[in-house]
Amino acid sequence: MRHGKKVNHLGRKKAHRDALLANLAVALITHKRINTTVAKAKALRVYVEPLITKSKEDTTHNRRIVFSYLQDKEAVAELFREVSTKIADRPGGYLRIIKLGNRQGDNAEMAMIEFVDFNTTLQKEAKKTTAKKRTRRGSTTTTTAKVKETVEAPAEKVEEVKEEGTDTGEVTPSAETKE
Repeated sequence: MRHGKKVNHLGRKKAHRDALLANLAVALITHKRINTTVAKAKALRVYVEPLITKSKEDTTHNRRIVFSYLQDKEAVAELFREVSTKIADRPGGYLRIIKLGNRQGDNAEMAMIEFVDFNTTLQKEAKKTTAKKRTRRGSTTTTTAKVKETVEAPAEKVEEVKEEGTDTGEVTPSAETKE
């Protein structure tokens, strides 16, 4: 039985596994997105996320700890300079694993692992969606004013929305908070 055994050994001895994860981590930090197998991506996420958390506080001690794992000055500098500024307000979950299907040669499950805050295409799609504010009474109010500032809609679509009688961005008096 494998009770309490959380480490995926990846079919390698400890030194080989540490070198593999360090090399994958350096590649991920420098390129912001890499393709690898699903098992390696899951092991890499466990390996890198604590290092990213350490990079939020830029001290000499934290830099030395991260360097002891990565063994690459440029990767450590980029992690503390660029990556930590983008993820400063995120409380965890810095990496995303997207399954890609099976590899042609050996049918291994492939995945793409990337930083959540560095994918600009998904961030643009997230800005286009309307934000809904839920109240305790169960009613929802859509706040489209923020969306209208970030995304400019064509004039025909705005007129269609007004003609259909859907939400125009105004908050109803029942949904306002009473002080």
